Amino acid sequence: MQTAADLLVECLEVEGTDHVFGLPGEELEELLFSLRDSSIEFVPVRHEQGAAFMADVHGRLTGDAGVCLGTLGPGATNLVTGVADAQLDKSPVVSITGQGGLERLHKESHQKLDIVDMFEPITKWNTQISDPEIVHESVRKAFKLAEHEKPGATHLEFPEDVAGTETEASPLPTRSRIRRPSPDETAVERAVSLLADADRPIVLAGNGAIRTRASERLRSFVDATDVPVVATYMGKGAVSDADDHSLFALQYEAEAGGGTRIADAIRKADAVLTVGYDIAEHDPEDWNPAADKRIVHLDFEPAEVYAHYNPNVEIVCDVSAGLRAIQEYGDDIGTDPDWYASIREDVVTAKFGRPDGDDAFSVRRSLPLLRDAMADDDVLISDTGSHKMAIAQDYPTYEPNTCIISNGLATMGIAVPGAVAADLAIDGNVVAATGDGGFLMNAAEIETATRLGCSFTILLFNDNDYGLISEKQAEHRGESTGTQLTNPDFVTFAESFGIEGYRPESWDELDDVLDRVVPDDDIALVEVPVE
Repeated sequence: MQTAADLLVECLEVEGTDHVFGLPGEELEELLFSLRDSSIEFVPVRHEQGAAFMADVHGRLTGDAGVCLGTLGPGATNLVTGVADAQLDKSPVVSITGQGGLERLHKESHQKLDIVDMFEPITKWNTQISDPEIVHESVRKAFKLAEHEKPGATHLEFPEDVAGTETEASPLPTRSRIRRPSPDETAVERAVSLLADADRPIVLAGNGAIRTRASERLRSFVDATDVPVVATYMGKGAVSDADDHSLFALQYEAEAGGGTRIADAIRKADAVLTVGYDIAEHDPEDWNPAADKRIVHLDFEPAEVYAHYNPNVEIVCDVSAGLRAIQEYGDDIGTDPDWYASIREDVVTAKFGRPDGDDAFSVRRSLPLLRDAMADDDVLISDTGSHKMAIAQDYPTYEPNTCIISNGLATMGIAVPGAVAADLAIDGNVVAATGDGGFLMNAAEIETATRLGCSFTILLFNDNDYGLISEKQAEHRGESTGTQLTNPDFVTFAESFGIEGYRPESWDELDDVLDRVVPDDDIALVEVPVE
C-alpha cells in the first residue's frame, strides 16, 4: 500500500519527469515529501508564475510536458498566466494544484476557490483527483493530452485528504505517442496542382513546423523546389536564415530591418503553403489583407474559420508526412529564385550589418553582436516588449527551437525563469533577452538559478519605460502616457544576487562582454541602455 501522493509521484516518474517547478504549501505536504523520496527534483521557485514559465519553456524545448506545482487559492491564481501562455503557445505543460480537504469544498472556507472551473478556459483538459483510485488514470491522461498535437496545458487538482489516503493502484505505462493518419491523396493532388500552377509560391512556416520537428523535411522541400520561406516569430529556424531560401520572419514595419522588402515578397506571392501555421501568433489579415491569396493549409488540425484565412486546400495530417507527400507528388512544383533573390539580398544587408562606433545603443544594432557571440544551436529566450519585435524580426536563427518567443499569449516576464528551464534542458549556452519592464516581473528567479547552479546570460535592454506601449501610443497620438518607469541600478542589483553585472559604454565594450560571458559557466547580467 502507498498513499495517493506516492502514487502520483510514481506516475510522474513513469512519465519521465525530472523536475517539478513550484512553491510549497500546507495542502501539498504529502506530495512534497513524496517528491523528496523520489528521483524527481522539486525546484522551489520565488513565484508560481515563474514555475509555470519554467514548465512552459521545458515543454517547448523538449516536446515533453513540463510540470509546475502550486498550492490552493493564491498559489493557483499565480500559476494562471504561465499556464495560459503554454496553452496559446502550444507548449506541453501539466500543472498541479493543491486543494483543501473534500469535506470543506461544499462551503465557503479559507482560500477556497473553484480552481477547476478557473483553469477550464486555459487548458486542454483539467480535473479534480477526488479519489485515490483515479490518480494513475488522471496523470496518464494529463500527460497524453498535454503532449498530443496540438499540445497545450492540462491541470490536476489534488485535495490534501485524498493525497494522504492509501491505494493499491499502480501507474499506467506510457505508450508511443499517437500518430495522425497519412495525408489524404486527393488533398495532396489538389495542393500539388495549386502550387504547380503558381509562378511565385511561398512557404509560411509557423510554430507547428518547429514543434513537430518537421524542419528537416521542410528544408528538403525548399531545396528541391527553390520555394522561399518566411517564418512567423515562433517559426524562426524552421529553415536556417543562412539558407538562400529564407526570407526571415514575417513583418511589415517599414522601420524594421528589411521589413518593407519582406512585405514585398508576400505581396508578390501568388500561392502560399502554410506549414504548422497558428493564427494565434500572427493575424492573417496582415499578410493576406485582400483575402485573395491561394492558400494550401498543412497542419495537424483543420484551419480556423477566418475571413482572411480561408484555404483552397487543407491537408490535415502529420506535418512532416504531408510535406513528404507533396514533394513526392510534385515534381512540377518549383520556382525561379530570381523573383525573391534581390529581396533576400536587401534583407541580409539590413540585418547583418554591425553597428558603427558612433551609433547610439539600440536593440536592433545589438543583435549582430549577440548573434556572433552565440553558436548556431545556442538558445535565445526573448521576453515580451519592444525588444521582442526587434529580435523576432532581425535576429538570424539557424536551428529550430533556438529562438524562444512567447507570441500566442505574448506575456511579459518569461525570459529569466525560461532561461532556468532552458539551462536544465539543453547542453548549449542560453541568453535571456529582456526589457526592464519584463525583467523586474520575475527577476527574483535569479536566486533560483544561482541555487541550482545554472549558467546563462541576461541581456537587459533598459529604456526606463514600457517601450512597446509608448511606441504604439506615439504612433496613434504623437505622445505617450502611463508608461514611464524608474529602475534600480541593475549592475548593483545583479551583484546583490552574487552574479556579475556589466554596463558597457561602447559597442567595442559590449562586443567584448558578450564574447566573454555568453560561453561562460556562470550567470551574468549585461545592461544595455537604449532610448
